[in-house]
Amino acid sequence: MTENENTEYRPAVDFESEGVAEPLSLAKAAYRVLDRRSGEKLAVLGVAGKINYTDYIVLCTAKSTTHVRLLADELEYRLGLAGVKADSREGRGDGNSWIVVDYGAVMAHVFTAEAREFYNLDRLFSDADRIEVESDIQGETEA
Repeated sequence: MTENENTEYRPAVDFESEGVAEPLSLAKAAYRVLDRRSGEKLAVLGVAGKINYTDYIVLCTAKSTTHVRLLADELEYRLGLAGVKADSREGRGDGNSWIVVDYGAVMAHVFTAEAREFYNLDRLFSDADRIEVESDIQGETEA
């Protein structure tokens, strides 16, 4: 993938008739953005009906605190290009081991490996539906 292709990447997000991003489409788009920037142990958890503040949780492990920040920044930027703005973001400062980007129906959590293990949201939401998401990287590099 060339630098120009990376710069132009806009994830596909479906919108409902009210102009609101469709939650599952948004969760999958977030997964793909994080996957493209070397996010690890990616997971999309369907939590609608299990908790009352979001429908999907996207989990991602980063290689360092710098990578945590880069992934969160890239997520906001790329989804912004697709027409979706984050409601809020927690953990903006340098050295954060965990940043949450809140899109309302979708919450993306980007952790260092140590923070993900410590907070263990995977176990906390072990009864959630695990949503399979195909990477879009392979298809693009073959084309």
